[in-house]
Amino acid sequence: MFLTILIWLTCASQQLWAQHHDFDFYDGKVSIDVPPSFNIPFKDSLTIAHVQKFYQIADQTDYIQLVNSLLEYKDEHHLNDWVYYQLIRRTAQQIAPKAENYTRYTLYKWFLMCKSGYDARLAVGNNQIVFFIQNKEDISDIPFFEIDGKKYTCLNFHDYGKLFQRTDTYIPVKIKVPEAIEDFSYKITKLPDFVPANYKEKQIEFNYGHKAYHFNVKLNEDISDLFKNYPGVDFETYFNIPLSKETYQSLIPALKENLKGKNQQEGVDYLMRFTRYAFLYENDEENFGSEKRLSAEQTLLNKYSDCDDRVALFFYLVKEIYNLPMITLLYPTHVTMAVQFEHPIGDAILYNGKYYSVCEPTPQAQTLDIGQLSEELKNQSYQIVYHYEPR
Repeated sequence: MFLTILIWLTCASQQLWAQHHDFDFYDGKVSIDVPPSFNIPFKDSLTIAHVQKFYQIADQTDYIQLVNSLLEYKDEHHLNDWVYYQLIRRTAQQIAPKAENYTRYTLYKWFLMCKSGYDARLAVGNNQIVFFIQNKEDISDIPFFEIDGKKYTCLNFHDYGKLFQRTDTYIPVKIKVPEAIEDFSYKITKLPDFVPANYKEKQIEFNYGHKAYHFNVKLNEDISDLFKNYPGVDFETYFNIPLSKETYQSLIPALKENLKGKNQQEGVDYLMRFTRYAFLYENDEENFGSEKRLSAEQTLLNKYSDCDDRVALFFYLVKEIYNLPMITLLYPTHVTMAVQFEHPIGDAILYNGKYYSVCEPTPQAQTLDIGQLSEELKNQSYQIVYHYEPR
C-alpha cells in the first residue's frame, strides 16, 4: 500500500510540475508538455564550454516525448522543413522566450532541430550564438560555412543585422548529436492552412481587349510572417511555391472562367497581361531596401512587385492552367519568361531543340506581344536559369 501511494504521489508530482503549453500554429492548435527536467536555465557567459554543458544536461532529460509529438504534428500536417522550423521556433518561444534570453531560446531551437533528425550546428563569437543547418541547395543571400565538404547555412543571422560578423569571428561548437544526420531543405511544396478569418479580399483589376476584368482575391498577411526570413532560393524553388487554399479558390477558378473560349495562345497572352498590368511596379531596393524574391502569393499580396516577382506569378498561372513547357531568361538587370507553344511565335528562342516564345510579364517602355523582346534587351546576353518540362 505504501509503495502504491508513493508511486501515485511521484506521478502526480511530475504532472503537477510539467509545463503544458497550447498555442496556435497558423490554422492548427499545438499542445506540448515540457517535463520539469527540460526547463534548463542558461545564465552563464556565452562560451563553447557552457554551450556543451547545456547540451549534456538537455540530453539527459525527458525530452523524447516532446520531440515525438512535434514530429507527429509534422507528419500529420505534411510540413515542409521550413514550415517545421517555424513550429520549432514557436515551441522554443514557449519554453524559453526570445526576449528574455536569446541564447537560451537559440539553444532550444538548435537542440529540438537536432533531436528531430536535422544536422544543425552552433558557433559562438563576439558574444553571439550563431545557428547553422546542413543544406545542399543554392541559397544566395545568407552566410554559410563548410565542414568536411558539407555546407551549412545560417538560420539566425537576421537577428543580429549589421552586428553579424561575416568572417573569422565565430568558432564552431563541437558537439556530436547521433540523431542529427539529415540535411534541411528550403523547398516548399505545400503551404500550411491559414486561419480563414484572417483572409481579406483584395480587389485586383486590369483591362484586356477593351474590357475591364475585376477579381476579389482572398489574401492573408500570415503568408508574410511565414516568409519573413526566408532566404533567396533558386528560381525552381520559389517558382514552385504554391498558393494557399483560400487564395487559390478565389483566383484560379475566376481566371479559368475568363479564359473560356480562348485558345491556348490567347489564354497565355491574357495571363501575361494580367501579370503585367494588374500590379504596380517598384524595384526591391525601393520596396524592401534589398533584393527579395516573392512567391506567387506574396506578389498578389504586396502592393508593389518587380520582374522577379512577376515571372514567379506568371509561371505559376501558366503551369496551373495550361501546364506548358517554359524557360526562364536571366539578363544582367532583368528576368523574363518564354513559353513553348505548338508553333513558335515571333523571334522564338531555340533551347534543347525546341522553340520558346518570350512572354514578358513586366511592364516595359513598349507594349510587347507574345514573341517580342524589349529593344534594350535584344543585344544583351542572357542565361537560361530554369527549364520547366511538364511530367
